[in-house]
Amino acid sequence: MASLTPLAFAALDLLNEAPMHPYEMFQTMVLRQEERNVKVRPGTLYHQVGRLAELGLAEVVGTNRDGNRPERTTYTITDAGRAALADGLRRMVAVPADEYPEFHLALSVIENLPRPEAVDAVRARIVALEQQRDEYDAAIEVVRAKELSDRYWLDVSYVRAMLSAQIEWLSTTVDRIDSGDIPWDGPAVPHLTPTNSKERTR
Repeated sequence: MASLTPLAFAALDLLNEAPMHPYEMFQTMVLRQEERNVKVRPGTLYHQVGRLAELGLAEVVGTNRDGNRPERTTYTITDAGRAALADGLRRMVAVPADEYPEFHLALSVIENLPRPEAVDAVRARIVALEQQRDEYDAAIEVVRAKELSDRYWLDVSYVRAMLSAQIEWLSTTVDRIDSGDIPWDGPAVPHLTPTNSKERTR
């Protein structure tokens, strides 16, 4: 079975709820703010739904035209699509994926910045993450007001928890950098001399 893009997987999830045409799927994703989890673009979504049909994971169940608007094709999930959805979910939940976020790379080479610039950059990131956490807090209040079952917004709860963990770690770390508790010059291995270790100075 060909691997599915994140957008195709999200589309398959929607078709498992009910038959839809791609524009309706796009509107639903926007309403649910799915851009938090996947990049949502109408043209790309139409292409991915067509690809699902080619793979036998979705099939056409009808077409309709509203006035002078273009004809819209409605799709539904197939049994193969449900199996692919379940298989993908089991894999994504159980098996940690190799992901390469750029911030991890930046942290691995942050010593290339002078200490004051590193401190300023990390503190700016903390402010941005705190703003994101506030947005997720607002989203949580909305779903709680709707009395939506917890299982439908586990992703929101998870991201909010991860944001809090990042903020806590970054706050502690930037204070250590700023205070000098994390040395920002001298050899990479403190007990070795510069002649037998990589010396990094600022």
